[in-house]
This record gives sequence, C-alpha cells and structure tokens, in this order.
Amino acid sequence: MKTELNKTRYTDSELDNFRMLIEGKINIAREELNELAASLSYSNQNGDDAAIAGKTLEDGSATYEKEQTNHLASRQKKFIEQLEAALVRISNKTYGICKVTGHLIPAERLRAVPHTTMSMEAKLKQAS
Repeated sequence: MKTELNKTRYTDSELDNFRMLIEGKINIAREELNELAASLSYSNQNGDDAAIAGKTLEDGSATYEKEQTNHLASRQKKFIEQLEAALVRISNKTYGICKVTGHLIPAERLRAVPHTTMSMEAKLKQAS
C-alpha cells in the first residue's frame, strides 16, 4: 500500500470515514445555528427595548448581544456551507487534495479541519 506521501487521493473507505466525520460536524453546527436563531427570535419577541424610557445602557448591551449573536450565526452558516462543499469534494473524490500544491493533505489536518482545501505548507505560504 502507498504511503500518504505517494498517494494521489484517499481511498473510498477513507473518504467514507471523512464523510461520517463531516456529517457529524454538520449536524452539530446546525443544532448550534438553530439555537442561535431561536435566541434571536426570542429577543425580537420581547419587543423593542429602545421604546422603554430610561434603559439606554441596557439597550446598548442588548443591541451588542444581538449583533454578536447575528455574527455567530453568520459564521456558523459559512462553516456549514464549507462542510457541505467538503461533502461535494468527497463525492467527486477530490477531497483532501490541496488546491494550491495538488498534493494530498495529511489525514491529521483533515480530521482537525475537515473543510480545509489547503495543506499547511500552502496555508503558511499564503500567510507570508
């Protein structure tokens, strides 16, 4: 069997393992996104706090919290989209191939960051 350094792609069995990992992460991410959406929905049902006199400081805090929650929800949506794109790459059997170097991304990196499209080598070059 080829070592990871000589392989040009992951086997179907390895891709299935990555698919299961990613699907689990998508389920967790969707649950978290639903919780964030529910939090935003709940805070909007309480009415506009700005209409209540004498609550200026609390209004600023509530607005900040809503903005933070919106930001977190946006990031979570993007994360889910990236994971879903990784599932497409698995289906195409291109998952785990660095888009910069064309080399196989080590399995350890893919387990840590399953939506990545770049090896650490390429990522570090990009940062410099």
